[in-house]
Amino acid sequence: MIQKSTIQFLKELNKNNYREWFNENKPRYEAAKENVIEVVAELIKEINKFEPSLGYPEPKKCLFRIYRDVRFSKNKEPYKTNMGAIIGPEGNTKTLKSGYYLHIEPGSSFVSCGVYMPLPPVVKAIRTAIDEDFGTFRTIINNKTFKKYFDDLSREDDALQRVPPGFDKNSPAAEYLKLKNFYVFYQFTDKELESEDFAKNAAKVFKATKPFNDWLNAIIEDVEF
Repeated sequence: MIQKSTIQFLKELNKNNYREWFNENKPRYEAAKENVIEVVAELIKEINKFEPSLGYPEPKKCLFRIYRDVRFSKNKEPYKTNMGAIIGPEGNTKTLKSGYYLHIEPGSSFVSCGVYMPLPPVVKAIRTAIDEDFGTFRTIINNKTFKKYFDDLSREDDALQRVPPGFDKNSPAAEYLKLKNFYVFYQFTDKELESEDFAKNAAKVFKATKPFNDWLNAIIEDVEF
């Protein structure tokens, strides 16, 4: 479970996003970090129940840094106001593959599966796979268990307005070919995060995404970079 103190720390960080405050509250950050690492460890155990090939990656290596890279950003706030972790067979945050993502942010927490901001060769490969075998893709995203948690893949404002060159604009998969990111997410309330059953409940959502996760990774494994 995510502790109330972790949620409270992130709420206060959002209002005090500067180094002096963060340094004064560093022990609170470390406690929040350890709490999230503990939850990631619980999730790894739960995921292994339906995906034993995952193994047991080191939980702390799955955690994203809270420090923002502000070199090329107009937003110069030094810290993220969320804590996130990606759980996958590569056991680190540098993976190019699809994995099981945990996002902790007061009022906006969620779990997710898929690829976000993938490299151009990956985008092309996924689009091609959708276009060439739309039946398989549609079966995966229309599965009853999948639909229990997700209406569809996430559709963002930066999706293409037109079907990209090289694909038939009249393809039945046209709306998916316009996507730049290929993922789903399911939100949890702060109260649900604080439940002792949170890891089990989050793992149920992850289990529903396993066919989608496997499908994506089979495609990504064949991409030549």
